[in-house]
Amino acid sequence: MGMGTSTFVTRWINFLTMLLAIVVIIFGVWMSTHHDGCRKSLTLPVIGLGAVIFLISVVGFLGALKDISILLWVYLISLFIVLVGILVFTVLVFIVTNNGSGHSVTGLRYKEYQLQDFSSWFLKELNNSHNWERLKVCLVKSEDCNNLSKKYKTLKQYKSAKLTPIEAGCCRPPSQCGYPAANASYYDLTFHPVSPNNDCKRYKNSRAIKCYDCDSCKAGVAQYMKTEWRVVAIFNVVLFVVLSIVYFVGCCARRNAARRHSKA
Repeated sequence: MGMGTSTFVTRWINFLTMLLAIVVIIFGVWMSTHHDGCRKSLTLPVIGLGAVIFLISVVGFLGALKDISILLWVYLISLFIVLVGILVFTVLVFIVTNNGSGHSVTGLRYKEYQLQDFSSWFLKELNNSHNWERLKVCLVKSEDCNNLSKKYKTLKQYKSAKLTPIEAGCCRPPSQCGYPAANASYYDLTFHPVSPNNDCKRYKNSRAIKCYDCDSCKAGVAQYMKTEWRVVAIFNVVLFVVLSIVYFVGCCARRNAARRHSKA
């Protein structure tokens, strides 16, 4: 890559990245003022990510603009650390989310999940009482369970529904309990459960209780988190490839800057 080309590309890539980082920071601030505590936990990482990207981009932009070799060195080292962090995080995500396949049940169009099928990391996080109490409050506020009766107005519609992992695990008792459903939000608990599963005793028809303390609910949340983190991991793979290309261009710009300085 030519001397002028690599510097020009580095300059404008980092200028665009600065604008993107500002958008990320603004989005993080907006989340902190418009969402409840369930989503506020995401605001600090979002703002932090935006700030890191902005600082690295500023250093890279100034280094390419002013042709300052030391700034380009700082830029490349910082970008290399980010690349290593993305790589390590992505590998860990794929390892943690490797387990936890669902179980098909006859007559149901969705799978049921069991907590013990997931990785030890999920078990540790979801069995932590403090973590689960916080997540449970979020689940109740989301009203996913309360909306089932609005989505499926008849018992026939409900029985043929394809529920999400959270709806299947948190809004109804496990199918092995054998409770007959009256509608999408009410089960006849006068029947003696046909399974010794403790979740059968934990389930209540109350909107505030449902099966939020059940292991099946934790398993549903684990499956939801697994799916979300897999999406993040795939995004990280794409981001890693893009940043690797940017890193290569930055290396060319730094080498060309060093050559110009040695000739001068």
